[in-house]
Amino acid sequence: MSDVSIIVATDCGSTTTKAILIERAEGGYRLRGRGEAPTTVEAPFDDVTVGVVNAVGELEELTGRRFLADGRVLTPSAAGKGADLYVSTSSAGGGLQMLVTGVVKNMTAESAQRAALGAGAIVVDVIAVDDGRPDHERIARIRSLRPDMILMSGGTEGGAVQQVLDTAELLVAAAPRPRLGRSFRLPVIYAGNSAARDKVKEVLGDRVEVIVTENLRPRLEQEHLGPAREEIHRLFLEHVMAQAPGYDKLLAWTSEPIMPTPRAVGEMVQLAAREEGVSVLAVDIGGATTDVFSVFDGQFNRTVSANLGMSYSICNVLAEAGAAGIRRWAPVPVGENELRNRLRNKMIRPTTIPQTIEDLLIEQAVAREALRLAFLHHAALASGLKGVQQARTMADLFTQAGSGATLVDMMRLGLIIGSGGILSHAPRREQAALMMIDAFQPEGVTRLAVDSIFMMPQLGVMASALPEAAMEVFRRDCLVPLGTVIAPVGRAKEGEVVLEWEIGGQSGELRSGRLLRVPLAAGEEREAALHPRRGMDIGEGPGRAWSGRVQGGAAGVILDGRGRPLRLPEGETERLGKLDEWMRAAGALPGRE
Repeated sequence: MSDVSIIVATDCGSTTTKAILIERAEGGYRLRGRGEAPTTVEAPFDDVTVGVVNAVGELEELTGRRFLADGRVLTPSAAGKGADLYVSTSSAGGGLQMLVTGVVKNMTAESAQRAALGAGAIVVDVIAVDDGRPDHERIARIRSLRPDMILMSGGTEGGAVQQVLDTAELLVAAAPRPRLGRSFRLPVIYAGNSAARDKVKEVLGDRVEVIVTENLRPRLEQEHLGPAREEIHRLFLEHVMAQAPGYDKLLAWTSEPIMPTPRAVGEMVQLAAREEGVSVLAVDIGGATTDVFSVFDGQFNRTVSANLGMSYSICNVLAEAGAAGIRRWAPVPVGENELRNRLRNKMIRPTTIPQTIEDLLIEQAVAREALRLAFLHHAALASGLKGVQQARTMADLFTQAGSGATLVDMMRLGLIIGSGGILSHAPRREQAALMMIDAFQPEGVTRLAVDSIFMMPQLGVMASALPEAAMEVFRRDCLVPLGTVIAPVGRAKEGEVVLEWEIGGQSGELRSGRLLRVPLAAGEEREAALHPRRGMDIGEGPGRAWSGRVQGGAAGVILDGRGRPLRLPEGETERLGKLDEWMRAAGALPGRE
């Protein structure tokens, strides 16, 4: 791939198809242009390639170079035309939708859910023997769903067989139908106890297409998700994509296999974590869903909150968080009825944008709750294995409560990446920084950045062929550095000094309940020395000093003395005053900083 100089990458989204042009110059690979057009997977076009051609056609207009010939993307390049590499991702038509099953909800079913999410799927439901629903409800639920495929797990090696077969019988009774293709047999991936494979095939018969892969939970203390994820991706390309209008043509154009958009983002997050040598948390907040990705200790996890979004699903945020949960983040007075009416209007007019500063601040208050709730969901699923090193009978496993310890450790988190319109297109970058700080509440020393134009999907699929080029563009053109947040953790009374700091020749004290901002531009680094007061922890242990280099960005260095968990004042007047104080201190509102 050393001779690749011109790359075209597209992302076929549910509403918009986006195309980018990346070229290699003397300084390395850089973004040279971007085009977009409406996605055309549905009527009246029923052909995803129409939107691709339109988006790439806009690239032609902007760059003056030809990339299309005979109604398709031209590869390889020749005589100054076409591209050396063409790659694409897709979430058109609702993306990859999967049903997963298991024996124990908090064990094999949860492992199956992690496998499906990591492969870029939206998990429409999780069926487990111990999920608390009677069989007739499970059957009705399965029958009402129209998944693209089913991932069936259950039983460690040498473990449960009958419970796995009971789940297979449920599928037979429900007779689920695929979302796409009338003559298409629904794929069922079996990734459970190998002793049950033949019997599962016998029960399911020829009603579905059974594909067998390795057990994703061979032992209680072991999770083996890779083979199941690879099988999901293969079936996505060979079966699901082949049923979607126009994808057979698109598959013939691309130089690399098409990836589901969330999987491509996950690939880029994992590459960034490896290259930067830090733990990474990334979020994509859209109109209907919020995806959260993380890499801690090399372990990748993804969750999708399908009911938390900023337009189509904005009233779901209201229902889950409650009006009080959203109002507490708004630095302007807003009554409960007024808030409900505002959010209902947004839901029925999802493409509208805020017209006043008050509208903007209320939407950003909603975003804080959507991000917070999605993050809590992610932290619960990104957990250690259940039942590890415990001798239990099957009856014990069914009654096992709770989850394993979460892998998400905010004190060890090195980088937070935000994407989605509310973050990437915030009028002031400091607003995006403060939304992420308030929602995720990072601890210690953490860098912040946003994806400028949601380029991570295209870079993620491009990384499968050219990882170094993908990382170059990621650092130079994709990420917008917001700066660094420094947040000591511990108990302190309001106004007490919690940290003494020195950053690039400046110094001062951080008091409990306050925010401070030290200007430091993007691309700049400064030596920092942090001295927490007794009992406060900045990452080295209670009372221990931290020294190192901190990076700047649009928001500079934000010192957050508000404590963890962050608590807002109860009184309305005091709360509004504090929110206004914090936003101005962080530079998120015009005025004193």
